[in-house]
Amino acid sequence: MYAMAGKNRERRARIKAGVRKKLSGTTERPRLSVFRSNRGLYVQIIDDLKGVTVVAASTSELGEKTSLNIESSKSVGKKIAEKALSNGIETIVFDRNGYLYHGNIKALAEGAREGGLKF
Repeated sequence: MYAMAGKNRERRARIKAGVRKKLSGTTERPRLSVFRSNRGLYVQIIDDLKGVTVVAASTSELGEKTSLNIESSKSVGKKIAEKALSNGIETIVFDRNGYLYHGNIKALAEGAREGGLKF
């Protein structure tokens, strides 16, 4: 059991390093980084040149106890778009952090696009 968890963790770290080698957020076009756990979805918009998180949102901000599902992921996407637009950010670089563009990650991206972000 523990050996598999270690292998999986190493695999995720390798994938994440490969993605980060290619992506970087600037002041004009910051990076939208996604972290998914079993209980929630956490999103940050990061300016890599300054090393600053500009805006953040998560499923825990939605109010009631929500489980991680497609609807809550889409609402987090809309929430991050709303916060970003209020801070003057319209275009971003989408960093899915090595997660497959499927399910909750796809719903998050669609929600952010519906909210007005361009990527």
